Amino acid sequence: MLRFADLVEKHSEELASLETWDNGKPYQQSKTVEIPMFARLFRYYAGWADKIHGLTVPADGNYHVQTLHEPIGVAGQIIPGNFPLLMFAWKVGPTLACGNTIVLKTAEQTPLTAFYAGKLLLEVRYMR
Repeated sequence: MLRFADLVEKHSEELASLETWDNGKPYQQSKTVEIPMFARLFRYYAGWADKIHGLTVPADGNYHVQTLHEPIGVAGQIIPGNFPLLMFAWKVGPTLACGNTIVLKTAEQTPLTAFYAGKLLLEVRYMR
């Protein structure tokens, strides 16, 4: 996820252009506000990955109570048309950090940044 944030910063021009095309917001807002926030969110969620673990909880009597935090599997996520790139981060970041997979449905009016972010995620997968 940290490598993905680096790629986002490297491709910030393309992402900002697509975000502007997607929903008509000013390019300057996309470039200076949303793209940096998008990268910061993925760096933040990357920090979750090594902090999610089980606990042993004290219990009354002769009992042993243990909690396990495990991935639940596939998470279905729907992104509305407003703030598509930030919504992508808010949905995909925590899901991946917790070890789950995702099926993502974008608003049909604003799919471009999610497609491009997915392409960048594939690039990260094959980076060494």
